[in-house]
Amino acid sequence: MVVLANRFNRRWLTRALGLAGAGAIGASVSPVTINVQAQPAAAAEGAHAPALAAPPTQAVALTADEMDAMHEAGVKAFPAATEGLGGQPLDFVLDGGVKVFNLVCQVVQWEYLPGKRVEAFAYNGVVPGPEIRVTEGDRVRIIVTNEMPQSTSVHWHGLVVPNAMDGVPFLTQPPIKPGTSFTYEFDIRDGNAGTHMYHSHHNSAAQVSKGLLGAFIVEPRLPGDRPMFNKEYTIVLNDGPIGGYSLNGKSFPATPVFTARKGDVVLFRMMNEGMMIHPMHLHGMPMTIIAEDGYLLAREYRCDTINIAPGQRFEALVHATELGAWAFHCHILSHAESEHGMFGMVSALIVEE
Repeated sequence: MVVLANRFNRRWLTRALGLAGAGAIGASVSPVTINVQAQPAAAAEGAHAPALAAPPTQAVALTADEMDAMHEAGVKAFPAATEGLGGQPLDFVLDGGVKVFNLVCQVVQWEYLPGKRVEAFAYNGVVPGPEIRVTEGDRVRIIVTNEMPQSTSVHWHGLVVPNAMDGVPFLTQPPIKPGTSFTYEFDIRDGNAGTHMYHSHHNSAAQVSKGLLGAFIVEPRLPGDRPMFNKEYTIVLNDGPIGGYSLNGKSFPATPVFTARKGDVVLFRMMNEGMMIHPMHLHGMPMTIIAEDGYLLAREYRCDTINIAPGQRFEALVHATELGAWAFHCHILSHAESEHGMFGMVSALIVEE
């Protein structure tokens, strides 16, 4: 069962968080301000982005009550409603047995927090781009149309493809200039199942951090070749202009919430499309790491924190044995929490009966 949308029962979340009254989390967002430092303008122009600092500290120290109120308001707003939902399955059409997908590179205003928008480069108007999901043995054709004011390309990160399809301008192909299209076509090889990515490989420090990224999932030809699970979530990590630090194109409290029933086995596909390391930490239950960069591990291992470098992908199984709302966040704490409350790379796994 694949669960990609952020859907859940708000009364259930209210109970799980122990908040008073079902109205504590409503359709509208609490007016709390989550103060995230903006990315310097140079990064948007393609300069190497400096390390992001924690949100600025107020000149006048907060009292304990003031600080507590800001932390509480942020949690009560989670998951805050915003416009746009990335990472949804990309439809295809069949052309003589070939699965044909279309990607359009566009400049959009992306809402990463309620009322907070930033210029983004997006595939099909969303960040992350739509999820491409295929099976070993498929032949795929992906038509990429560039509606942006600068050239681009697409690299299929982790996939074994012919050299001409690798997506590196002037090395394997000409750049996709504004107003033009380029067609990628290749076979999905046996042995290449797992969690992969696609992203720009032209002015990539700017284009990927601004949103030209997405998940590329390859299902095994034989389902029994990989461990079984009841539920599945993809988490795309990024750092840069979109909220500073983001999960699936959003910053807390607008990040997705992950839900499970007690006894479920949940697969988390985590991929780092950013330029920094992000150690992801789940409270309450261990993660069993079963695959790295798409390849099954010879020996699985358990952990509660997995260090994900730029370009890496991990697949983790979580046995939902413990009831409640469990924080799931980057453990570089300046990416997740300040005196103003939680922000950035924070979400929760909520387990109910």
